[in-house]
Amino acid sequence: MSRGNRPLSPHLQVYRPQLTSVLSILFRIMGVATSVGSIVLVWWLAAAASGPEYFELVQSFLGSWFGRLMLFGWTLALIFHLCNGIRHLYWDAGKGLELETAYASGKAVMVFTVLITLGLWVLAYALGGA
Repeated sequence: MSRGNRPLSPHLQVYRPQLTSVLSILFRIMGVATSVGSIVLVWWLAAAASGPEYFELVQSFLGSWFGRLMLFGWTLALIFHLCNGIRHLYWDAGKGLELETAYASGKAVMVFTVLITLGLWVLAYALGGA
């Protein structure tokens, strides 16, 4: 049998995005974003250890609108990765694998991600830390 130039398996151009596939892709992207954010955290800690001049430079960058946007994105990625990771652990236990339950847990991940992220930022502003 000759397969010609056909792909070996269906690809992203064949299937319409579904909630489960989109969340799976986002899980990987957010894992990378969490890693990048962790590098920024290490940069901030190294600046704190380097002395007040360099720390002030890093603090001014992270306090700018762009720095805060980066920190918000890191928080969002971290919380999403945590919530979706809990969902995956639940699946690893063999629970919640039915399609209806998978969609419900996916929607719950998105809702909890937004609520927890916003809650953390509101709390940070209320405590005067941001």
